[in-house]
Amino acid sequence: MKKFVVPGLILITLVVASVAIGAEKQSLQIDGSTTVGPIGTAFAEYFMKTYPDIQITVKATGSGDGAAALIDGRCDIAMMSRFMKPDAEFKKAVEKGVYPVAHTIALDAVCVVVHPSNPVKELTTEQVRDIYTGKIKNWKDIGGPDLDIVAITRDTSSGTYEVFHELVMKKQDMAGGIETVNSNPQAQARVKTTKGAIGYVGLGFVDEVKTLKIDNVLPTKQTIVNGTYPIARPLYLFTNGYPKLGSPAYKFCTFYLTETGQKIIEEKKFVPLTNY
Repeated sequence: MKKFVVPGLILITLVVASVAIGAEKQSLQIDGSTTVGPIGTAFAEYFMKTYPDIQITVKATGSGDGAAALIDGRCDIAMMSRFMKPDAEFKKAVEKGVYPVAHTIALDAVCVVVHPSNPVKELTTEQVRDIYTGKIKNWKDIGGPDLDIVAITRDTSSGTYEVFHELVMKKQDMAGGIETVNSNPQAQARVKTTKGAIGYVGLGFVDEVKTLKIDNVLPTKQTIVNGTYPIARPLYLFTNGYPKLGSPAYKFCTFYLTETGQKIIEEKKFVPLTNY
């Protein structure tokens, strides 16, 4: 009996080995929002450990860049901290045969932040808007020290900028001379090192800066979920059509529904949609 069993086991081993050797690595190209970037990167790291046959590249330069990459076929998944624009992006995508599908993976807040030494604790949305339109130029005019205000904004390709522009600025133009940075980490670093600075960042980027109450509401998990914080938003992954069931893109875009996915979202200081 042993003479037949051992060769059989060897044969099975060889077949499995040959399949493993012949298998090609699957890949996912992910591009877009610097806000969603930490979630995307953490998801990718977990996936590549769990599924060694999947290679994932994450590039975070802005929501607008992610939308453009998906439309042009340069990425499989676009990370976005805002919804696609109906004409400039969605319509253009459809004209190119791309059918964007949104996957809401988490909730976020656009946090208005200042230097830790700034005694100001809260502002109204109108006051923030007046700072960025140039009507308020010194902190002493809103209960702070006699110090010029250094206003920091994001570039126009940013989803965070789009949300701020709509919900705070009410689509009014910002004053000339407002300092522009290209990412959440850059905005956080500029505010952290500048006493007169004010800026705005996603919830996951408030380390070593002071978060202000807006309209008497501080951004917390509770105020974001119940909608009382005035500058809250969903975070998205966009794909071209709904991913094929069981595909790497499908597994990635539905990972937020799992307990591990939720834990990662919370570790990155965002608000998960699920509640285990």
